[in-house]
Amino acid sequence: MSLAHALVGLLTLGAAAVWFSVTRTFQAAAAVSASLERRVPERTAEISFLAAHDMLTGLANRAHLTQHLDQLLQDRGNAQASLFTLALDLDNFKAINDTFGHPAGDAVLTEFSTRLRSTLGEYNLAARLGGDEFVIVVPGSTDSAAEGLARRLLDVMDEPFVLDGQHIHVGVSIGIARSPTDGSDSATLLRSADIALYRAKDGGRRAFRFFEAAMDASLRERQALEKQLRDATARQEFVLHYQPLISAATGSVTGFEALVRWQHPERGLLPPSQFIPLAEDIGLIGDLGQWVLQQACLEAATWPEALNVAVNLSPDQFRQKTLALSVVAALDQSGLAASRVELEITESALLDNSEDTLAVLHQLRTLGVRIAMDDFGTDFSSLSYLRSFPFDRIKIDRSFILEINDKKECLSIVNAVAALGQSLGMATTAEGIETAEQLLLVQAQGCTELQGYYFNVPLPPAEIDGFLAGSFGLAMPATLSGARLH
Repeated sequence: MSLAHALVGLLTLGAAAVWFSVTRTFQAAAAVSASLERRVPERTAEISFLAAHDMLTGLANRAHLTQHLDQLLQDRGNAQASLFTLALDLDNFKAINDTFGHPAGDAVLTEFSTRLRSTLGEYNLAARLGGDEFVIVVPGSTDSAAEGLARRLLDVMDEPFVLDGQHIHVGVSIGIARSPTDGSDSATLLRSADIALYRAKDGGRRAFRFFEAAMDASLRERQALEKQLRDATARQEFVLHYQPLISAATGSVTGFEALVRWQHPERGLLPPSQFIPLAEDIGLIGDLGQWVLQQACLEAATWPEALNVAVNLSPDQFRQKTLALSVVAALDQSGLAASRVELEITESALLDNSEDTLAVLHQLRTLGVRIAMDDFGTDFSSLSYLRSFPFDRIKIDRSFILEINDKKECLSIVNAVAALGQSLGMATTAEGIETAEQLLLVQAQGCTELQGYYFNVPLPPAEIDGFLAGSFGLAMPATLSGARLH
């Protein structure tokens, strides 16, 4: 074979190889292109879903909700049946994030969304607007049907959530607005539902309210009060009044409970019920509680050494993780002996995170202060907490004292708690005594300390000396005739 023939053969083989390679490349490219063409609709659908839904819960997002609501309102026109919008907000959700962390908060939101879906009808839309704010749209319904849905949602949320092996109760508050009565466009309808939600939360939470026109003015009033409350500390508008604590055995004053009041520049002296819930909602309760602790210690340091001061602590103060340091600072600043301070904690604080809260209580105990469980019997697990921590005192809630004359069940409960306190070595205080009859019954059950308007209203600091001197003394029942207030 000549050299020319060999070269031609090699060139032919090379060209064939190149052609084969090019052909394979084009075939692979065509296959990829076909695959991409098949996936484009899938990817487009995925992108569309993500654009319209909340990433955490899979519920509709705000944009999708608004578009859906606007379309429903437009389509309905003059339809007879109402369209309902329900605004939902989890109660005390911030406490879960603060206590257990944001992953636990996300788990609650996810579980709540699952419960929400299981409760809704086929044509209802549920959306998450952000945080713990949710909205449900119910087309073509009635007041009774909307109320029935709200009640089912409250029942579903009564089931506890399990976080780190603990059963946590998280309620929900609901505001309901109807179209066209409460709004003919999405923005107005959502605002009306929001206003009704505020009223539900103000009414004690774990409740629902339908929108009423008067609520709008109430919301504006609340917003104004919120702004004034934020400025009240800087303006030194908070003051403490002190309610006497009386020994059941001797009738003598053993100390006072510090109760905060707001000296409002326009409304006068406001009781805690008119601003403490708002302070909790807007995150001011921790700072306010710290001020109360410091001021109470400063003022108690001027009293006779035999008198003690009781100070209420909020769940938020426990969540701040610096409560023990705050107590040390208050004692150092005032010079008040730790043994003269009694810190009152409600069961709701223990419910937030019992293990962490109990650890803080033990820290406080090492400082030498005393610990009381306040409002005993009004929450979920009173007895289990008495087993978990050696409280110095049990304060029996005023609701039992109020009806002790009329309901034998209340009398039996007071008797049982007093006996329990005696067996555990804990003092017992009966709160809310207003009549001599109530006082006699409480004494007969074995309570060791007494408190209520029967003895005196909470006093401003300037009137304490006069009260102790006897100028404000009250006539005592026959069982205390041998003792006097001093």
